[in-house]
Amino acid sequence: MSNTTVNPLPLTAKDFATDQEVRWCPGCGDYSILAQVQKVMPTLGIPRENIVIISGIGCSSRFPYYMNTYGMHSIHGRATAIASGLKATRPELSVWIVTGDGDGLSIGGNHTIHLLRRNFDVNIMLFNNQIYGLTKGQYSPTSEEKKVTKSTPFGSIDHPFNPAALALGADATFVARSMDRDPKHLQEMLIRSHAHKGASFLEIYQNCNIFNDGAFEIFTEKSSKQDETVFLEHGKPLIFGAQKNKGLRLDGFKPVAVEFGKEFSADDLWVHDENDFHKASILSRMFDNPREAEHLPRPFGVFYESFRSCYEDEMAMQIGEAIEQKGKGDLNKLLRGNETWTIA
Repeated sequence: MSNTTVNPLPLTAKDFATDQEVRWCPGCGDYSILAQVQKVMPTLGIPRENIVIISGIGCSSRFPYYMNTYGMHSIHGRATAIASGLKATRPELSVWIVTGDGDGLSIGGNHTIHLLRRNFDVNIMLFNNQIYGLTKGQYSPTSEEKKVTKSTPFGSIDHPFNPAALALGADATFVARSMDRDPKHLQEMLIRSHAHKGASFLEIYQNCNIFNDGAFEIFTEKSSKQDETVFLEHGKPLIFGAQKNKGLRLDGFKPVAVEFGKEFSADDLWVHDENDFHKASILSRMFDNPREAEHLPRPFGVFYESFRSCYEDEMAMQIGEAIEQKGKGDLNKLLRGNETWTIA
């Protein structure tokens, strides 16, 4: 008998597709995100049985049905909690969380921030369409002010969450943004998310063509995309514009858009550093603000990446140390604790 090991055929995107009918509205941005995830998965070199997709409740949360991996369609806002438990007990698995702006930032907001601060080695894909799509069009935590919906007929008076800024505030070690209508960039961000050791937070602008069509059109349409977006590349100046003749500078801590000419050139621009938390915070706050006269492009790419120990690794180390102390513990002392009183 030969000792030669026969390697299985490499996986393809089709290997990650199930036989389930994809039940999203025709034209939904979720189709593109699903396609990019299925294209990226074979390139990661992970067996399908070691990949888990966990979702909560919402349109995006149907994702596990369409991925030929292990998965769970869990409960509203709790995908992050379930994923945390899975990663703690099975740290060798590649765990992906699929959530939305309602699921992950409203009822599940508390779980999201605590997963990020604990830094489990999992990947969060937050589909942001600025609306509740599954429940038919109510405003969400990311809906803009004065948004008129079924639940806000006179316009929303809420100030919206900024997902990237929220993640940075929770001490996330990887924060990025992409969009459904830029497949190449989305694939790149998915690969970067997977490569990061720690909790990755990837916000994906996703069009809901039924209840909030065109919310991100200015960033995705060819006629406006180049002037309205700036793509972040580590170590490179922040250049944008259809003619690549515009850029961003810092005036103190304030970002300023400039055009190249006699006064400024590419050498005068802000050079992106993924490891600079303070500048990442400035980038995350570059949103249209009607109270500010200056208009700035919306950043896409990796805002920030840092490295610190993961929760599951620290937990395994602590358990290992406890096992080494087997037989040396004192159960009665443990139950009594350190707070005891002597009554005279």
